[in-house]
Amino acid sequence: MLRRPSAKRFSRFHTAAFVALLGLFWLATNLDCHDHHQGEKEMGTKVPLEVHIMSKCPDARDCLQNLVLPAMQNVSDKVDFRLSFIGKTTDDDGVQCMHGQTECLGNIIELCAASVYPDPKIYLGFTMCLSRDYPRIPQKELIEDCALEHGLEFEKLNECMSQEDGAYGMGMLRDSVTRSAKLNATTSCTVRLNGQTRCIADAGKFRDCEGGSKPEDLIKDINKLYDEAKE
Repeated sequence: MLRRPSAKRFSRFHTAAFVALLGLFWLATNLDCHDHHQGEKEMGTKVPLEVHIMSKCPDARDCLQNLVLPAMQNVSDKVDFRLSFIGKTTDDDGVQCMHGQTECLGNIIELCAASVYPDPKIYLGFTMCLSRDYPRIPQKELIEDCALEHGLEFEKLNECMSQEDGAYGMGMLRDSVTRSAKLNATTSCTVRLNGQTRCIADAGKFRDCEGGSKPEDLIKDINKLYDEAKE
């Protein structure tokens, strides 16, 4: 397990300088884990699946790669998917991220991807691409490469990041972090299925995974809930 660095404040006070700050981080060559829904959609019979992560967390990478993505590749049409982020809100309307401001920026980038491209098959693949190289988040080259690989336009992501001088992205992050806290999702990665904690990835291992921690186990549960909802 990686040693937890002290959290750094990413507050509303910094929002006006958000674009300049982002540019400085994107000029960096190297960076060092342990939410807002992207458009409400009608549930129908789809099964709620929510994943709570931190963008610069290796457990989030492993959770997405070994459980969430393989399951979604099989049952995405049966799932109402939401990606939420873990952090802390502050008294001055700011947000603290465990791995500092670069993680807050990474979270906002991934929220913007989901906002601009609400199809989980698109933004989840983009998020996974970033997670595979999470120490480099939010370097511009990484964002551009992952956007190109998964069919996102970098310019649109940048517009979202810059909207309202950064206040739009900060608002999404505050909402997302607040939601995770209210749902008691404090560990990256926490997978919630149908309103209940289904599995947690923590310190390189899965735990609290009643019913199993393999993709086929999650797929089985989703199919069962989906069939029950249709009855």
